[in-house]
Amino acid sequence: MDSLHWLRQGDAVTQGTALVLLAMSVASWVVVFWKLRFLRQSTVDVARCTAAFWQAPSLQEAQDRLAAFDRQNVVTPLVAAVRPVVEAAGSGTLATRGGLSQQLTRVLRDALHGAIGRLQFGQVLLATVGSTAPFVGLLGTVWGIYHALTAMAGAGQVSIDRVAGPVGEALIMTAAGLAVALPAVLAYNVFGRFIGRVEAELEGFARDVRDMLLDDAGVPPAARAGD
Repeated sequence: MDSLHWLRQGDAVTQGTALVLLAMSVASWVVVFWKLRFLRQSTVDVARCTAAFWQAPSLQEAQDRLAAFDRQNVVTPLVAAVRPVVEAAGSGTLATRGGLSQQLTRVLRDALHGAIGRLQFGQVLLATVGSTAPFVGLLGTVWGIYHALTAMAGAGQVSIDRVAGPVGEALIMTAAGLAVALPAVLAYNVFGRFIGRVEAELEGFARDVRDMLLDDAGVPPAARAGD
């Protein structure tokens, strides 16, 4: 209760700092819970989708099957990207000029970037909160100590008993900054490992799909750009 009283009695800087830390904490926890669900489903979906793809008799059938497994839509865009290239082979548009290898590399690269962007969503926020929250808390502590000492200096006689309370309450801001930053840093590191694993599986799947389509088209390995 004493700490809340100190916060209510604080000026705009103290209260603003506390509100910023609260907003950081809420935002980071929302991202943490969302990414827990997203990455858990994505990890399972990638394994199921790749298995379903290789069991399908055609690209159309494979894309239809993936719709039932790809809840987070991280694998289906890769298959959807290569279908127009295969179906439009030989047309006169700029998108289909060049070898089939270059076309598949381009569309798969773009699809991978989109999928990886979905996987990476929220990581910047977690990194930002983890790196800045301690300094925001430190700012609140320094300002709170300054504000408390100024008030006591104007009151006349200053003793250690009168200093200890306000200074200790101001230090709560530092603890709050660390409490906001630590979960964000831990979540960023843990999620980074899962994201790296899913990215590697998606890249391997994209390469396998590209090689399969080039084999079907009779493109020799020596003529495959990007290998």
